[in-house]
Amino acid sequence: MHLDMRSDILVVGGGLGGVAAALTALRRGHAVVLTEEYAWLGGQLTSQAVPPDEHPWIEMFGATRTYLDLRDRIRGYYRANYPLTDAARAQRYLNPGAGWVSKLCHEPRVAVAVIEELLAPWRTSGALRVLQPVRPVGADVDGDRVRAVTLRDLRTGAEFAVAASYVIDATETGELLPLTGTEYSVGAEAQSETGEPSAPAIANPENIQALSYCFAVDHVDGDHAIDRPEQYEHWRSVQPDFWGSPLLSFSAPNPRTLEPLPRVFDPNPGDDVLAVDADQSKQGGDVNLWTFRRIVAREMFEPGHVASDVTLVNWPSIDYFEGPVIDVPEDVAAARLADAKQLSRSMLYWMQTEAPRSDGGTGFPGLRLRGDLLGSADGLAQAPYHRESRRIVARTRIAEQDVSYAVRGDAGARRYDDVVGIGMYRIDLHPSTGGDNYIDVASSPFQIPLGALVPVRLRNLLPACKNIGTTHITNGCYRLHPVEWNIGEVAGHLAARGIESGHAPQQIHADERLTHDLQRDLERAGIQLAWPQVRAY
Repeated sequence: MHLDMRSDILVVGGGLGGVAAALTALRRGHAVVLTEEYAWLGGQLTSQAVPPDEHPWIEMFGATRTYLDLRDRIRGYYRANYPLTDAARAQRYLNPGAGWVSKLCHEPRVAVAVIEELLAPWRTSGALRVLQPVRPVGADVDGDRVRAVTLRDLRTGAEFAVAASYVIDATETGELLPLTGTEYSVGAEAQSETGEPSAPAIANPENIQALSYCFAVDHVDGDHAIDRPEQYEHWRSVQPDFWGSPLLSFSAPNPRTLEPLPRVFDPNPGDDVLAVDADQSKQGGDVNLWTFRRIVAREMFEPGHVASDVTLVNWPSIDYFEGPVIDVPEDVAAARLADAKQLSRSMLYWMQTEAPRSDGGTGFPGLRLRGDLLGSADGLAQAPYHRESRRIVARTRIAEQDVSYAVRGDAGARRYDDVVGIGMYRIDLHPSTGGDNYIDVASSPFQIPLGALVPVRLRNLLPACKNIGTTHITNGCYRLHPVEWNIGEVAGHLAARGIESGHAPQQIHADERLTHDLQRDLERAGIQLAWPQVRAY
């Protein structure tokens, strides 16, 4: 069936940036079509099963009002629906999983429920149409404007076009950029081009951060070992030169020192879950891998509600960096994604059958794959966790020396007159397809410049994910949950203002008065444009 649609704004990609962009445009009175490839909206928070990576001040400042509302609603969902203990319920900043990676570790499907609740009024009114599961496959471009995007229904194979005044690319890998002829970069830029201390001497478009298929497990009585994966012997034998151990192990390089760092794995340790202080500026929290990304802590609930904690496996041992999946033939990308799934399943099988235990034994046969919590049939996350994307060639490119503490020192990160948001995270690059080890650089609390969201040429296409004008290096600190939401929210405001005023993003960026008008919109919406005095880490 061929179906054509028209909307004020088309948002392609239903991750955090896409949801934020859609909500913003809807609240400003514009009709939106929102598309998503997978069954769940929410991207890295849901279908990719990645607990939020956030800076240590997130409960006080450093995020947009709507992002903080999302977090409050997730906590509220637990308080309204789960049998929490009285002590857990009384926690102002409830952390249901008591994980050390984030102050809010939770089940992905709870975030799905909250996102659907946020969107529900506009679904009912008809202002919002959500199309799932669809993928962009083409575009109709007239000069510097995108007239329509062609989408394919992944169930039927039917293709249809959606026309819109503004198109927002909120896909995880910047899929609209090649389809629309938007100028973009991918992989690692050369140091001679960017001046970045950590950039390589020679550019390598195929040097992209590892992707991962995350999965969740609990630990209960019985033997729950999966069938031996087809590629198990291959992954069991892999030992990268810089790793210091086999890939299938509880050891991996320390991101900051690059020395081998053994971790432990102790299921259901019976720790004091209310005392967990998830602040990675103080300590990494990943010594016990079980508690690091735990998303269900059984001591948070009334006795007997759950038999075991549930932990989310997003560890270095499942980082797939044997080859890129961006800008390669479709069959190559599909084969590599299948290999990445085999790596994750091999890690699980190794843990169930061969992993060393603290009692001197081997294997944890009680580990049970919890794909039911991730909404997947194969037990893994629905979608791969892409840490890196194609990036627009933007009016402003953010480089390492703009945010690095080693370069900027006490002066803090570069300040922008066209600031449209703020964020904070260390420059954190996982091992990459070009053979790089971790790249980990202390950064300062930074700003998001409007110019990084404005393409050099396309007048009605905006980025809303990891596809803004960063470099391979600075993507490592602009790719996290609250920053992506902020970027998407700004993209929604920028598209709405473009429709309302008739000014293209390039015009708004070039005109100081128009930029200030946009900034006033953002501040009224609760988007912070400046940091208080805080430390780098």
